[in-house]
Amino acid sequence: MVRKIFVVPYNPLWPDFFQEETEKFASILGEEAGSIHHIGITAIPDIHAKPIIDILIEVADIKKVDSFNRAMIRQGYQPKGEFGIPGRPFFIKGGYANRTCHIHIFEAKNPEICRHLRFRDYMIAHPKDAQAYSRLKQALAQKCPEDIKSYMAGKDAFIKEIDKKAKAWRESQA
Repeated sequence: MVRKIFVVPYNPLWPDFFQEETEKFASILGEEAGSIHHIGITAIPDIHAKPIIDILIEVADIKKVDSFNRAMIRQGYQPKGEFGIPGRPFFIKGGYANRTCHIHIFEAKNPEICRHLRFRDYMIAHPKDAQAYSRLKQALAQKCPEDIKSYMAGKDAFIKEIDKKAKAWRESQA
C-alpha cells in the first residue's frame, strides 16, 4: 500500500488532540511515565505539517516499556520496536495510510529528548525558519507525494542545519 504524503495548514485543534492522548498515556504508564511532550511540526503554530501528532514520553526505565504493549494496543497504538533509533520504543496510531499519531518513548536523560525539545523550541522562537521549513515540506509533498523516502531525504539537510542552530541558540541562553 502506498502512503500518500500531504501537508495541511496548522490546525488549532492539534494541541487538544495531544492533550487527549497524553491523558491516555499517563493512565497506561502510571508511575513509569515522566514528562510527556508535544514535539514535531504539529507542535509549532502556524506552519503546514503532515497531520500526525508526535508525542515524546520520558520513562524511568526503558526496559519496562514492552510490558505496556497490550494496553497501548487497546488504545489503538501499534508497537513498532525501536524503528531505526536505538533505545526508542516507537508506536503509531492509525494504519499505514491514515496515521494520526507517533509515540516516541525515551528513558529520561536520553540526549534525543533534549534534541527534540530544542528543535521544537527553536522553531517556535524563530518563525522565519519555521516558515521556511513549512514551505520545504509543502514543496516536497507536491514533488514526491507517494515517496516517503525521498520526502524524508529532502528534509534531512534542513533539519540538520536547524539542529545546529537550535543547539547554539540553547547554549547562548544558558
